[in-house]
Amino acid sequence: MRRFLDWLEEDAPFWDVTTEALIPRGLRVKAVVIAKSSGIIACTEDVFSVLEPLGVKVKEYLASGTQLSPGTIVAEMEGEARTLLVVERTLLNLLMYLSGVATITRAFVEKARKVNPRVRVAATRKTLPGLRALTKRAVAIGGGDTHRLSLSDAILIKDNHIALVGSVAEAVKLAKRKASFAHKVEVEVTSVEDAVEAVRAGADVVMLDNMGVEEVRLCIEKLRELGLRDRVIVEASGGITLDNVEDYAATGVDVISTSAITLRPARVDLSMEVVRN
Repeated sequence: MRRFLDWLEEDAPFWDVTTEALIPRGLRVKAVVIAKSSGIIACTEDVFSVLEPLGVKVKEYLASGTQLSPGTIVAEMEGEARTLLVVERTLLNLLMYLSGVATITRAFVEKARKVNPRVRVAATRKTLPGLRALTKRAVAIGGGDTHRLSLSDAILIKDNHIALVGSVAEAVKLAKRKASFAHKVEVEVTSVEDAVEAVRAGADVVMLDNMGVEEVRLCIEKLRELGLRDRVIVEASGGITLDNVEDYAATGVDVISTSAITLRPARVDLSMEVVRN
């Protein structure tokens, strides 16, 4: 609620000069949120809950995960006209972005699982500041895996960590020595050799970073040849799009992670229409 109020203040730092010039105080109206494009609605339970303390009664809304088509009524509300007009853009911006995340996540999942029914499509930490929790929830609504919610969730050793420590194996050993029993250790690698080194050192997960499809396939074959494949979760990440996600899934990886679902979702178009009681 506090964050939503901050966003409203950003949009109307003093007052809404247009609404105050035209709309009398105390006028109560009804409003509906309507879909103008297809998609999956997301985070309605979170977003609409913040309107009640502002004096807006949300009479009915669709549950997260509901499929939309143009003309679908997402929510029905009632409240003071001035309040509804002030919250309109912030409310719609949130719902359109989050629904876009859920929609593109579902598209990735469906394409990947056509060729690899057990693969997970995961988000990354590349999320808009202030929207991490809602964005990750939208990913889950779309059928994706949220991956790390924050730096506190798991150990993910990246290239800069390895550069400072000295080697993949040494980084894994240090991490395993200091990690809580509840934390898995994942290593980002860029070559088949480093992947093998990470697994032999005891990594729970290897992330094949920015590897092409054939290199990912070779890495999995090498791990299988050395008897290491069943000891590790293999994740492919970097450069994965809707156009090539099936190719990556077909390699036999366990996880495909992509920032496309959180940074570049096509919006689900929504509008709010206000009518007098």
